[in-house]
Amino acid sequence: MNRRNFVAGALALAVLPVLAACSGGATTLDTPASAPGSAAAGDSAIVIGTANFSENQILGYLYADVLKGAGLTVTVKPNLGSREIVVPALQHGDIDLLPEYQGSLLLYLDPKATESDSDALQQALTAKLPQGLSVLPPSAAEDADVFTVTKESAAKYGLSTLADLAKHNGKLVFGGPAEDKTRQIGLVGLKDVYGVEFKAFKSLDASGPLVKGALKSGDVDVANLFSTDADIVKNGWVMLADPKHLIPAQRIVPLIRTGKATETVKTALAKLNTALTTEELSKLDALVDVEHQDPDTVAAEWSKAHGLSG
Repeated sequence: MNRRNFVAGALALAVLPVLAACSGGATTLDTPASAPGSAAAGDSAIVIGTANFSENQILGYLYADVLKGAGLTVTVKPNLGSREIVVPALQHGDIDLLPEYQGSLLLYLDPKATESDSDALQQALTAKLPQGLSVLPPSAAEDADVFTVTKESAAKYGLSTLADLAKHNGKLVFGGPAEDKTRQIGLVGLKDVYGVEFKAFKSLDASGPLVKGALKSGDVDVANLFSTDADIVKNGWVMLADPKHLIPAQRIVPLIRTGKATETVKTALAKLNTALTTEELSKLDALVDVEHQDPDTVAAEWSKAHGLSG
């Protein structure tokens, strides 16, 4: 998620009209409130946006539930798109709050950033965010990108770390979201840090059914998944180790417009951050991705069970 003002401003102007013109099943920035009884005006109103993958939608609804429990009026606009869309929307004021991931967010702001541990990442984020945006303290939960292969591929090619991939340059196919082609946590970083080059790149989805189906079928050899994805353990897939720390810490952080970061908002989200561990997040992901439950329902039931939704 790039935070450089000139990039974000240009994207906001270029992307938002396109979103407004969209139609069909995907949510756009003009979508009405998806949370019952919510509204989008006033100092006590918060508009939450999410990226276009299920875990981020779950997090968006969790944020909504705890904020409504604190007496705020909340709108959720899920499935808006990638970081390159949702961060400019935040700067533009179309949304107020995003669930984010420390390492990926910093690399969006500064592709040359080298911080990898959570505390250093938080400090760097605070320093590099554009004026008008703030990052709140991180959650106990973390979900990092992982580059994953099947057990069969690991045995066939002798793969246990990302460094091993370079032994097979030009032979393997990589699958992941379109952004992986140009992101540091993707093909760029794999080449720069580990010297890895692939035979081909297949633009699929973010730890979703397309990339996981391609990994199962052998259409891709290496897949970019998320560490909380229950299908990794279920299928016995191998997460390649990252000895050179290409992938930074990815604790979940609320990214918010500074004017909306009231004490009420910060207190409510802090309670969620304490309760939401990596293990709990993985369970929620499985309910949506494996059992095909709705993200808003899963979030609402979890928030209520943990006494966070009022």
